[in-house]
Amino acid sequence: MRILRDRPQLVAMHREWSRKGRGTVALVPTMGNLHEGHMTVIRHARARAQRVVVSIFVNPLQFDRAEDLERYPRTLDEDARLATNAGVDALFCPSEEDMYPADGLPPVQVVVPVLSEILEGAYRQGHFEGVATVVTKLFNLVRPDLALFGEKDYQQFKLIERMVQGLDIPTRVEAVPTVREPDGLAFSSRNSQLSEEARAVAPELKRVLDEVATVCRTATKFDADRIAEVEARASERLREAGFEPEYLSIRRAENLMEPETHAPLAEQDLVVLAAVWLEGVRLIDNARTRTD
Repeated sequence: MRILRDRPQLVAMHREWSRKGRGTVALVPTMGNLHEGHMTVIRHARARAQRVVVSIFVNPLQFDRAEDLERYPRTLDEDARLATNAGVDALFCPSEEDMYPADGLPPVQVVVPVLSEILEGAYRQGHFEGVATVVTKLFNLVRPDLALFGEKDYQQFKLIERMVQGLDIPTRVEAVPTVREPDGLAFSSRNSQLSEEARAVAPELKRVLDEVATVCRTATKFDADRIAEVEARASERLREAGFEPEYLSIRRAENLMEPETHAPLAEQDLVVLAAVWLEGVRLIDNARTRTD
């Protein structure tokens, strides 16, 4: 595996691959601190493409809190070892200066309307502009045929999917199901920041989401007031368990709009999304009402 640290090295790799036969290229964008969730996505990429590129870049544009950016784990040596063992062809690790050259002007940013403003976007101002911008840049630099993302960040995936469609970007995007610990907690780089006590509480988030999804699957008729009631009760359950919920919302899986109230929820493809704080650590997760 080669480690690429700047654009010229990436260009040289493209030239070499063109001479040897490029094949299908898959990209797995990450911010590093690789865990089993990332590795599962990488294995999916390895099975789907002749060449696999993993990017590691802690993107400052998508952090709305400076302390969160500062605390984000950076473990490049271990990440490189894991990527090598997984059969990754190239690790692209650009610097902030390489991705956002200083020219005295703010970086050009990509905005995906609506999807960048709701749920996560409402609580993390500018976050999704940062995500859309860095992913667009990575697509332009790596030129992948396929890009894979974890489904834990469900809104992020739908936003990128919309961005690719809207801008006619010639990259297929695919979601890989969320990978979980044995107790149900979704793998996340932030899990390591939880104390032992908080770690014991954290799986309750997925249990509450699954309960809401079950209610949706069995509901015959819901109006907007009933949906709000279910969301409020679930949020209260989370507070009782020790979380500080930012939101818990039932949305259409296709576009993250609110459910249709004229049709039974059991007939709709829905996703329940939540973001919570637990001892100063922010966790997100979701549950689908359909698994087919």
